[in-house]
Amino acid sequence: MTAPKLTHLDAAGRARMVDVGAKPDSERLAVAKGEVHMRKETLDLIRTGTLKKGDVLTVAQIAGIAAAKRTSDLIPLCHPLRLTHVEVELVLDEALPGVVITAAARTVGKTGVEMEALTAVSVAALTVYDMAKAAEKTMRIQNIRLVEKQGGRSGDVVNE
Repeated sequence: MTAPKLTHLDAAGRARMVDVGAKPDSERLAVAKGEVHMRKETLDLIRTGTLKKGDVLTVAQIAGIAAAKRTSDLIPLCHPLRLTHVEVELVLDEALPGVVITAAARTVGKTGVEMEALTAVSVAALTVYDMAKAAEKTMRIQNIRLVEKQGGRSGDVVNE
C-alpha cells in the first residue's frame, strides 16, 4: 500500500493550489464539531444572558456562518466555493461544562467543504471565548474535528 499523496505540494515539494478544473461537480457536505470548556459559573452566565457583551450563542452562530463564507480568504490554498448552505449550532453542555459547536456546510462543486465547516466551528469557538473572556480567561477551545464528509472522488467519511 502506498502512502497518500499530499495534494497541495508539487513534484518539487513547493506549495500549490490544487487544479480541480477537470473534476465533475457533485453534491458535497461536511460536518465539524468542537468545544469550548469553561467553569460552570461562566456557562451559567451564558445561559442566563447576563454577560456584558450580550447574546453569546447568537453572535457566535452568526460569526461561524460568516467565517465559513470567507474560508478561502483565511486559508491560503483553499478554493473559493459557492456554499449552498451553512448551519452552525451551539449547545450548552453541563457535563463539560461548556459549549459544543457543530457546523455543517454544503455545496455543489468540484471540491469539498471540510475547511468551511472546520472554519465555522473555529471562529464560533473564538467568538464564545471573546464574548465570555471578561468572566473567565481559563476557557479552553478543544477537539475541533471533522465528523463527516459526503461526496467527491474520495467518497464518504464518517469519523463519529
